[in-house]
Amino acid sequence: MDAIQEEIIEEFSVFDDWLDKYDYLISLSEQLPAIDSAHRTEQYLINGCQSRVWVDAREEEGKLYFSADSDAIITKGIIALLIRVMNGRTAREVMEMDLYFIKAIGLEANLSPTRANGLLAMIKQMKLYALAYANKTC
Repeated sequence: MDAIQEEIIEEFSVFDDWLDKYDYLISLSEQLPAIDSAHRTEQYLINGCQSRVWVDAREEEGKLYFSADSDAIITKGIIALLIRVMNGRTAREVMEMDLYFIKAIGLEANLSPTRANGLLAMIKQMKLYALAYANKTC
């Protein structure tokens, strides 16, 4: 089991109503560190999201660290969760990661189709960064 994903599942389990879960996502968005303004450009913009989402990754001592921002607070909360789960992992771990917390907390079932597509686009981009870093070290 993945300890961070289990923590997230536990945190969301205290909420019975999805409005409360959305409020929690909003609070997570407020805690997301700001992305460097140099990375808030078209180059870092994720295609496939209805809202604007910028994601960057860097590698330190063989581990990946992501930064991101969005102009939509729910989306920003979702990317904060993804970063929390994927940060500090090797490129291989990120590429192979099963993000089971998404289904476990009901996120998958409670997103609009456009937000669900955006979630998939964010995950894809983060895994593409991991692939790029994995290939760089081969």
